[in-house]
Amino acid sequence: MHYLEIHPRDPQPRLIRQAVERIREGAVIIYPTDSAYALGCHIGDKSALERIRAIRKLDDRHNFTLMCRDLSELSTYAVVDNASYRLLRAHTPGPYTFILKATGEVPRRLLHAKRKTIGLRVPDNRVALALLEELGEPIMSATLIMPGEDLPLADTDEMRERLGRVVDLLVDGGGCGLEPTTIVDLSGGAPELLRQGKGHSAAFE
Repeated sequence: MHYLEIHPRDPQPRLIRQAVERIREGAVIIYPTDSAYALGCHIGDKSALERIRAIRKLDDRHNFTLMCRDLSELSTYAVVDNASYRLLRAHTPGPYTFILKATGEVPRRLLHAKRKTIGLRVPDNRVALALLEELGEPIMSATLIMPGEDLPLADTDEMRERLGRVVDLLVDGGGCGLEPTTIVDLSGGAPELLRQGKGHSAAFE
């Protein structure tokens, strides 16, 4: 596993470029977000996606998340009506994952098998946003929760010890926390709270 320590408030451009080069080459990475650390790879890379599925033991009913740099990018990959857009604008960037109907821009293998939905979010984390800005497109992501465990991995030494053989790059952006995102399903019209996480949920209840 390659290791990059990046400043959480002032990410070094040279290191961000190195990390993005690895993503473009097909790497599976661990990187920080505003809720917990996440596994990520290039949106178009089928083999990297399958490696993340294997690490997390995920089936085809899992909603993968596209980590986006802003709302305009998000609307390229999801069908967003006016009511949903107002909710998204009020809660991004932030620790929320929104389940939305996907557009044709999203590779089929990333979609929920039956519902054709995708998770989308805009993180409030400088390292994650710097990676997304340099990459110029979303990062395909899944929270770094190991099979059978309730909480995400938070300790970078433990990540290196447990995942050093199956992950290519660890982007250490300092402490993230242990709470995953709040998940809100907007695909059926009215908001439906699927998981209470770090983000406040009052607006969706």
